Amino acid sequence: MAKREIQEINAGSMADIAFLLLIFFLVSTTMDTDMGIITKLPPMPEEKQQDEKVDVKERNIFVVLVNRDDKLLVEGEQMDIKDLRQATKNFILNPYDEPDLPVKEIVDVPFFGPMELTTKHVISLQNDRGTSYKMYIAVQNELNAAINDLRDEFSLRKFGVRYDDLEDQDKIAAVETVVPRKVSEAEPRNIGGK
Repeated sequence: MAKREIQEINAGSMADIAFLLLIFFLVSTTMDTDMGIITKLPPMPEEKQQDEKVDVKERNIFVVLVNRDDKLLVEGEQMDIKDLRQATKNFILNPYDEPDLPVKEIVDVPFFGPMELTTKHVISLQNDRGTSYKMYIAVQNELNAAINDLRDEFSLRKFGVRYDDLEDQDKIAAVETVVPRKVSEAEPRNIGGK
């Protein structure tokens, strides 16, 4: 029996094809960049602006601490992350006029009229240097979700659409007056020891 010769495969263009496939996949692949926290930073202070001391009553501050072991401490009490959203809503609204929650004032809000609101409340968030990024993001998400939920409730009640779907800047400003985003984040420090 005669042996058949194995034909050679022309591999001259294989490198070109591999290069073209690589370029195709690089161009057609999308990178998800939805990670992170959307935060509106305050404007830069004017150069000649004086530091003024702001006197905030203790009842107007909602203290949220996260230690290095990812334990959540809210207003001096240990709390599970799943309860943070509702606790934040109760703090902002003070629905039963409790004396240990923020002071309410009558405010004339465009589109809403006179309303009793907690205008001087502040959510104070502080975490330990050892806090995990996952816990930090979870706490931020719950605080933001509480504010967004309240904005949606007021927007749906008054305008029939969710806050994110509002297009009129005056209506958006009115909802933001009713539920302002007042979160103060302190520089991380060693809360949980070592």
